Amino acid sequence: MISRARLPIKPAHSARFKPLAGTRVLSVALNLPGPMALARLRAMGAEVHKIEPPTGDPMRDMCAPLYRAMHQGVAVHALDLKTASGQADLQTLLGPSDLLITSFRPTALARLGMGTRRLEKAYPRLSVISIVGQGGLQAHVPGHDLTYQAQANLLDRARLPATLLADMTGALLTVEAAMGAVLQSRHDQCGVRLQVALADAAAYAAVPRQVGLTSPGGMLGGALPNYAVYACRDGLVAIAALEPHFAAALAEAAGGSTRKAIARWCRAHKASELQTIATARDLPLDAWAHAVH
Repeated sequence: MISRARLPIKPAHSARFKPLAGTRVLSVALNLPGPMALARLRAMGAEVHKIEPPTGDPMRDMCAPLYRAMHQGVAVHALDLKTASGQADLQTLLGPSDLLITSFRPTALARLGMGTRRLEKAYPRLSVISIVGQGGLQAHVPGHDLTYQAQANLLDRARLPATLLADMTGALLTVEAAMGAVLQSRHDQCGVRLQVALADAAAYAAVPRQVGLTSPGGMLGGALPNYAVYACRDGLVAIAALEPHFAAALAEAAGGSTRKAIARWCRAHKASELQTIATARDLPLDAWAHAVH
């Protein structure tokens, strides 16, 4: 079980796992997907640089702890790309870079000196990963994680989702694209240009729901009493006794396999007691007490 206080931003690989050693990455991607991807690329050995506007990355004001965690070891350059000096510094940073990550819309990139044709002509061996909201010709359409989750049919109620799923999945797809671009460019000796759409990232994460597996009433959407969240005496417990041997062990511990029996068993125990039982009986269960304010 991952500690609820930990921020697992970087992959938990061996310190010797550095497949991107010798690769230089420059990012002009702000907020969450780009910086999150950059942190993971750094953990795999890449030398990482990031350009921020003079006002800084908005994430620094929205969530300073997350900003700090994502930027450990990142060389941050504050540049005004709307000025001649800022453009000169941009070219200096682009020159030795193998990969550029962006998150601006195409029209904004062009205004900031990073239009597709200009980069292809000036830096033919530079690979570019463009993080956009919508894919293809819709890359100019505004949106954020919430709207992409809505498009993917992941919102059931009039409340905000528990996490920024499109952004986080988009960060992982950006890392995947970056790794692929590095491999392809090494083989072809020329840059690769790829696009990661956050709307597509949300749709990818929503596949189990789209096929009915996790939709309301689906097998993993509430139909199974042994795969559900219950109230315990002082909090909640998530039970995922999906396989037959786990389901049998749960039924034995709970005194029955019905939703009513399992609910009664959970309510009779504290979260810590359920964790102890789960360890003793090898049950896929995670229980937690409500936070005391």
